[in-house]
Amino acid sequence: MTRVAGIDCGTNSIRLLVADYDPATGELVELDRRMIIVRLGQGVDKTGRLAPEALERTFAACREYAAVIEELGAERVRFVATSASRDAENRDEFVRGVVDILGVEPEVISGDQEAEFSFTGATKELTAHEHLARPFLVVDIGGGSTEFVVGEEHVRAARSVDVGCVRMTERHLVVDGQVTDPPTEAQIAAVRADIEAALDLAAETVPLAEARTLVGLAGSVTTVAAIALGLPEYDSAAVHHSRISYDQVREITGRMLTSTHAERAAIPVMHPGRVDVIGAGALVLLAIMERIGASEVVVSEHDILDGIAISAAEEAEAAR
Repeated sequence: MTRVAGIDCGTNSIRLLVADYDPATGELVELDRRMIIVRLGQGVDKTGRLAPEALERTFAACREYAAVIEELGAERVRFVATSASRDAENRDEFVRGVVDILGVEPEVISGDQEAEFSFTGATKELTAHEHLARPFLVVDIGGGSTEFVVGEEHVRAARSVDVGCVRMTERHLVVDGQVTDPPTEAQIAAVRADIEAALDLAAETVPLAEARTLVGLAGSVTTVAAIALGLPEYDSAAVHHSRISYDQVREITGRMLTSTHAERAAIPVMHPGRVDVIGAGALVLLAIMERIGASEVVVSEHDILDGIAISAAEEAEAAR
């Protein structure tokens, strides 16, 4: 077994996975998995820079993760940073802070690399399910971007597009610094238009129409699933590999876009950091399902974070 740590720093959240990797089976045995909402991408779409307070929230999370990694004794750490830090003018400040705290340099990966990690993490277990038709379309709906990947056992085509729950909320659902609560029909239509344009862009590279099983990743999708399952509190095991119908996604999206902040916050499975962005995130998922005619989405708790950890373990094995 190789003990590794993977860190996924996205636009909205930063997540840690410490796991033992079995090279014989390719299985990850999870030791610690956690997430902190840090909103690293706060204001990036408008200013092009990472906000000082967003950086400090992120560095505070990194300090917590460094303590966990040291306690569990991971032999290799891989830190991958996605959309927000890729776009920011002052990303050097971000890199220096991470190196100081964790001793590793964050890899500001391309959208295509992001998609590769997501596909590996999401489908490693699913390939054993013969009843699931191939190819898979894996969609990772993040804060700043969404990754689309089509493949069977391996990636055939991938594309990252700049629509995510935070980016769409900040661009279309915020007026005078406040999230419209609930949004107007015109605001929702503007979000939808951006999503449809992004789907057109993704379809230029990824054969979306060929997908036979839709696999959905990340917080917007898992939150919709937890609501659909009627869970009294968030339960990762119940959400993982759940199958949520198109009708359920449509109903929940409508509810999220017509409810108030207080009503959304009162949903037992709703993370406080998702209350204001879940409507846009759910709408991205709904639009994807409508575009490809998916009757359901298979929800995976294993995603880019698992792919990062697997890649770290493979690197450690290769270096021996």
